[in-house]
Amino acid sequence: MKSLKQYTLEELASFLQAQIQGDPAVVITGLSSLQDAGPGSLSFLANPGYKKYLADTQAGAVIVRSEDVAALQGRNALIVSDPYLAFARTSHLFAVEDESSSGVHPSAIVSASAKVDAGAWIGPGVIVEAGASVARGARIFAQSFVGPRCHIGEGTVLHPRVTLRQDVTLGEDCIIHSGAVIGDDGFGLARHGSEWVKISQLGGVVIGNQVEIGSNTTIDRGALGNTCIGDGVKLDNQIQVGHNVEIGCHTAIAACVGVSGSTRIGRRCVIGGGTGIAGHLTIADDVYTAGMAMITRSIRQAGVWSSGGIGTMPVEDWRRNTVRFRQLDSMAKRLKLLEQRLEQMDRAQQNSPQDSASAERFSRDQKKPEKAAVVRAAGEVQL
Repeated sequence: MKSLKQYTLEELASFLQAQIQGDPAVVITGLSSLQDAGPGSLSFLANPGYKKYLADTQAGAVIVRSEDVAALQGRNALIVSDPYLAFARTSHLFAVEDESSSGVHPSAIVSASAKVDAGAWIGPGVIVEAGASVARGARIFAQSFVGPRCHIGEGTVLHPRVTLRQDVTLGEDCIIHSGAVIGDDGFGLARHGSEWVKISQLGGVVIGNQVEIGSNTTIDRGALGNTCIGDGVKLDNQIQVGHNVEIGCHTAIAACVGVSGSTRIGRRCVIGGGTGIAGHLTIADDVYTAGMAMITRSIRQAGVWSSGGIGTMPVEDWRRNTVRFRQLDSMAKRLKLLEQRLEQMDRAQQNSPQDSASAERFSRDQKKPEKAAVVRAAGEVQL
């Protein structure tokens, strides 16, 4: 594609393998929402809730599914099966890249034993320690730190003030955002009376290709082996990944998640923001968790899981209530069954040929154990 940030609709259609409706020569100079778009803008419709804006949008063209074309009333369109994915891919064409060339800035400090490819960029104030290597096309921006024996793969970008401690390996085409700290000490401590004895963290961090790590996210190095992040993993801002954690390929984790040490998260998982994950657990492939989930046990089946945040309480109450919460479904079924049996007894009493005194005595005698069971079950639910 052209280096200028403008494209014809025909060029965009070729890039996206999309079908064109309208004028293929119309020029697109940027991306906008349906509401804010102007004549040179390309917009998209992915959420049905925004369909109401199609009739009035001023966009030069809109990315839509085939079933939404009619709502555009003949306006220019790119027709695809997944508009949001098409928008994501198109966004790269209009992105403004950080300016950099190749070489080493005069203010950078690079160890004599470090290996920096001639096609890499080492920016102002960057420090590259002994034994580190930086591959072709990698870009390290201002005041980042690359520790001993680190490796930065081809095309990987470190934005300003990223810290890589020792023995961190980054694959190809990764993006590490400002403030991220990778390879710092894991939280390893041994109890000695009323004190704590620190455990030296002797492992490293291994990160695959095309991984993105958000601002101020921290990934601890392993205590003995490595903390491992698979290809295509996307980590949002302010995430804590403990030592020896393994995250499977193409998993996405939203902001403010905490993953405790030695937990293994599978492939293609989606972890909602604010989730807490205890240590030494296993989470299967294709698990989705809602925001604020509290994962204290391994999840061994794919699917959507949720717990939701609730107010704090004494741990003894929490444990007891957790047990009873898990029993609510069976309790509800038992109560429903008991209510049905009482109704049947009432109907039988009404249809019985016994005299009223005998019927009343029969009903009272028969209902005593049933009512007692209902009261017990109801009491369990209320506790």
